[in-house]
Amino acid sequence: MLYNRVKGLGLCFILLMGVSLFSWASEKNDSFKIGDLKVAPGESKSGYLPVPEKNGVSSFIPVTVINGAKKGKVLALVAGVHGYEYPPILALYRIKKKIDPQSLSGTLLMVHIANIPAFQRRIIYYNPFDWKNLNRVFPGDPAGTISQRIAYVLTQEVIKKCDFLIDLHCGDGNEALIPYTYWMASGDEKTNEISKKMVLAFGIKYIIIDKTRTQDIKDSKYMGNTAILHSKPAITTESGYLGKTDEESVVRNIKGIFNVMKLFQMVEGKPEFVSDPVWIDQYKVVYSEWDGLFYPQIKMGYYVTQGQKVGYITDYLGNIKEELRAPFSGIILYIIETPPTSKGEPLFEVGRVKEE
Repeated sequence: MLYNRVKGLGLCFILLMGVSLFSWASEKNDSFKIGDLKVAPGESKSGYLPVPEKNGVSSFIPVTVINGAKKGKVLALVAGVHGYEYPPILALYRIKKKIDPQSLSGTLLMVHIANIPAFQRRIIYYNPFDWKNLNRVFPGDPAGTISQRIAYVLTQEVIKKCDFLIDLHCGDGNEALIPYTYWMASGDEKTNEISKKMVLAFGIKYIIIDKTRTQDIKDSKYMGNTAILHSKPAITTESGYLGKTDEESVVRNIKGIFNVMKLFQMVEGKPEFVSDPVWIDQYKVVYSEWDGLFYPQIKMGYYVTQGQKVGYITDYLGNIKEELRAPFSGIILYIIETPPTSKGEPLFEVGRVKEE
């Protein structure tokens, strides 16, 4: 119902939102402060957010702030929450060189690599010092493990200081993944409407309507969900696969980010929206019950029917332990294409296409 109503409003909603959010676009911007960085209007600065040491373990978060000369909103772009997801990371370094702060309205806050320990060690999913998934421990804990402390710094210095947020992901080193995005619907209708415009502007065809996220702000788990629970419209994007650095995935991130910036009138130009979105109204990640080897029997992006064989697991001696089947009919959003599997880790994700 929300989709039909917003769709009906079309460009009128965008124009009205532009008037309400950016009526001051010709005014001079304010200085922006994050960590030890103080960035004047029309200036760009880079530096590190420190993650305090505990039990001999500390970290840092490389950031860039491009503070526009003209007043506007603050858009946060976060890459590298998972350290083996490279296209979004590379995209932000290119964007850093493309933006002229003198012609920018508002502020672009870029986190180049959120999870430096995982990036340095080339580790999927986890931080090597506490084996936690950073995108499951938000809003973090200043007295917790290294992942919890990173999440706390990101919550305090990025989420709470932005107006909108894009959490940029892709297929990890083991995941063959088609491009898709998450539109996380909450109880805040205004936040939902703006987030929906963001996800359509980012430009990826497949969009998950996600109503499963926790509403507990003290245990928000995911970065994008944390922003939404603070009434900051946010989306989570997926562009890239198998730890690759392919140009197509990098450019898709860059184009999507610039289109969202156009939506918020941070740069010149009119945003283009996905003309034929495929809405996913239910999704399920199937997890392994075994340690061993996974053999996928289908490719990412293929459609499956309920009960169709998707892959199988063997033990380390080659004995088949389990055949994995589709829980319902839908599209394979990602599937593991490297052999190792461990109990409790994902094997594939299937999404059900919403009927009109």
